[in-house]
Amino acid sequence: MIAIIDYEMGNCRSIVNMLYRLGINSIITRDHEKIKSADKIILPGVGSFDAAMANLKKHNLINILNQEVMEKKCPILGICLGMQILTEKSQEGKLRGLGWISGEAKKFKANQDIKVPHMGWNYVEVNKNSKLSNGLSHDSKFYFVHSYYVNVKNNEESSMKTNYSLEFDSAIEKDNIFGVQFHPEKSHKYGMQLLKNFSDV
Repeated sequence: MIAIIDYEMGNCRSIVNMLYRLGINSIITRDHEKIKSADKIILPGVGSFDAAMANLKKHNLINILNQEVMEKKCPILGICLGMQILTEKSQEGKLRGLGWISGEAKKFKANQDIKVPHMGWNYVEVNKNSKLSNGLSHDSKFYFVHSYYVNVKNNEESSMKTNYSLEFDSAIEKDNIFGVQFHPEKSHKYGMQLLKNFSDV
């Protein structure tokens, strides 16, 4: 069972639907006991960095996530904003992130070459033997919607990169902690493969 964290910041239903198509059981919850009993966790996210961290605190989810992820080593996948809050901070706000990944979210600077937010399909380059990339080809592409991008301090924790005027970390991986900037639940067969890979971790 995969617990999809309900902290009022993500489109959880579309993730459930994609997992259902894969035959993977999931539940949308903020109940601590259900989170403890889950085999894996997904942390979605749409909105602002500070609001995400404030909502995790409001629903008393930070401690339980720290226990399950950092102590019990339960696999977790952060999606979009959910990936950004795995890091230490963001240029978008003042609150500290979860700090599980050394790095920060930075804002794209709009110019004549790019529009912000970065919205639409883009290719990813797998730059390490990632557990999430199994079965993905070199021409795999994913759907993005974001104005901030992640730069990790340790390049060994970057598993995929994407170029949008500049190169950024579009997927991160450290032990049992995974994150993707794109939306696998909106990325058709590529997203299905990635979510299947996560369920098999």
